[in-house]
Amino acid sequence: MICRSLSIFIKKKNNKMSLWKLVDQVKDFVLYDADKEFYAKVFPDSVKRKDLMRLRKMRTEDLPEVLDIEGKNYNFPWSEGIFKDCLKSVSYSCWICHELDAIVGYSIVSMAVGEAHIMNISVDPAIQKQGVGSILLENMIAQATKKAETIFLEVRPSNKVAIALYEKRGFNEIGIRKGYYPVEDGRREDAVMLALDLVSLF
Repeated sequence: MICRSLSIFIKKKNNKMSLWKLVDQVKDFVLYDADKEFYAKVFPDSVKRKDLMRLRKMRTEDLPEVLDIEGKNYNFPWSEGIFKDCLKSVSYSCWICHELDAIVGYSIVSMAVGEAHIMNISVDPAIQKQGVGSILLENMIAQATKKAETIFLEVRPSNKVAIALYEKRGFNEIGIRKGYYPVEDGRREDAVMLALDLVSLF
């Protein structure tokens, strides 16, 4: 009986120690994360930019910064109303990527009936080719796997950088949408249709 009680006591003590060890690890991570931001502000060259980038869901108050990036990247940008409609809909998952206090990119993916569709992904031109696009894309894929079996998107054939990013991630061309995108001179540009099988990822 004494041995059994001692065994239970030791087990409980070890569980408590494991719990506190986990708490300490979380605290260390949070402090380390805070240290990164501190050193990035005081010693800008001491921390990689990608290590400071964080994701969170888009909010209405983000729209001024989001619209600014949208306008920098597209000749035919989405309106504020379109973004607000996406934020209101339960079928859309809207995210932003921020570095310290500044939004550097955003993404919107729709999900319905086992399919997901990347509607918009955009990165501030001043920070492109720094990994923001990959971070946003991976997050959209992660969100889509919760509800969909395939994720689709359209991209301009002239957007070689984006096509390379998608193909590197495993997207395959499945067709062409004729005259999908407007062009400044009144003509239309085709869209390359790409798809990624989410089921094969598991």
